[in-house]
Order: sequence, then C-alpha cells, then structure tokens
Amino acid sequence: MKKMLSLFILIVLLISLTSCCFTNKMEINGVVYETYGLLNKDERKDPSVEYKLSWGNIALGVIFCETIAAPIWFFGFDIWEPVGLKK
Repeated sequence: MKKMLSLFILIVLLISLTSCCFTNKMEINGVVYETYGLLNKDERKDPSVEYKLSWGNIALGVIFCETIAAPIWFFGFDIWEPVGLKK
C-alpha cells in the first residue's frame, strides 16, 4: 500500500512540474493572457488573441489517462495557449 501511495504522489508531482513546461502565459502590451481549456473557456478566452493547441499537454493527458485527474486538468484547464494578437 505504501508503494502505491508513493507512486501516486510521484505521478502527481511529475504532472504538476511538467505541465508548466509545455504551456506558456503570454504578456502582450502589459496584459498577461493565460492558457485555457474546455472547462474555463468562457472565463479565460480572449477573442482578440490567437491560441494554438498544446500538443505536450495533449500527450500527457493521454499518457496519464488512467489517473483521471491528469486528463481533467490538461484538457479542462490547460489545452490552448496564447501565441499572439489576431490580425
């Protein structure tokens, strides 16, 4: 049981550390635009900013699909990242 708990804690820490590596916040004209996902699209998506999919987070969501929490985080809150203003 201790090994399972240790493995779970290790996976959670690994996910939390690697999720920051794949997505980037972007500052444009002094305004910070953050990533968004399927669950917080209405709060964070700005119509004047262009976004792209974060393939690293998609891969992590698929790899850790058995943990249930990882896909919810990656797909729900952190799947699109800002790349610049729309023209």
